[in-house]
Amino acid sequence: MLITKDFHDLPSKLGNNKNPIRIFVISPNVPNYPQAKFPGVVVFSEIYQVTGPVERFASQIASHGYVVACPSSFHEFEGPEAIPYDTEGTDRGNKYKVEKEVAAYDEDATLAVDLLTSLPNCTGKIAATGMCLGGHLAFRATFDPRVLSAVCFFATDIHSATLGKGGDNSLARVRAGELTGKGELVMIFGKQDTHVPRSGRDLIRKTLEDASVPLSFLEVQAQHAFIRDESSKGRWDAALTRSLFTFMMEVFERTVGRDLGPRVQDSMRVEHVC
Repeated sequence: MLITKDFHDLPSKLGNNKNPIRIFVISPNVPNYPQAKFPGVVVFSEIYQVTGPVERFASQIASHGYVVACPSSFHEFEGPEAIPYDTEGTDRGNKYKVEKEVAAYDEDATLAVDLLTSLPNCTGKIAATGMCLGGHLAFRATFDPRVLSAVCFFATDIHSATLGKGGDNSLARVRAGELTGKGELVMIFGKQDTHVPRSGRDLIRKTLEDASVPLSFLEVQAQHAFIRDESSKGRWDAALTRSLFTFMMEVFERTVGRDLGPRVQDSMRVEHVC
């Protein structure tokens, strides 16, 4: 499917912010069907903002028939341009990540969902995904009832509650029942990921399962950033990325790609049969 690219600069209210947030929008384009409508997906980026790898990842989703919004996460500190994948850029992105208020991250997500639902080519059914920092932001986006599913790649800082200035309450909100029985969540981690150790992955999985969150939890043979097709420091696994992209698209197709009506909790017992 063909795609088009645009952006929207929107004002935000939180943080020491002199810059608007830029949200890049990538839309499907079906010639001769000007009134076509598509579900929406918010793609949250790594600490480097919307880089080439993030834009290509988002474009692939859009080409499958989704309106994709990519917010620039660090508009409080600088413009929307991508941060380089070098040592200085990594240090800068990590500095911003812990200086930004968690409420400001949440406002960015709300603005992205608001934008998608306002677009004439969007059905209003929204999913989310992201990688690294963006995996955590996609996780938090599911607290918005408009977000019906999220696929989170190697989400950082959830286990340690260290996102943003003063830390975050992501798992605390899960324990409080804010995701119980709601949208579907997929967590994907590399087993060799040094950013989220086994104990952290186990904590995330146990917390979500204890809270009865509809969950798929995948651990694969990979390191951190294994889906980044540029400057991955030797960690990119193209075949595994393709396989998990297909898995993600099945989740999106099932949760937002169809009009299934409202979710009804099923109390039917699963039979033990062969």
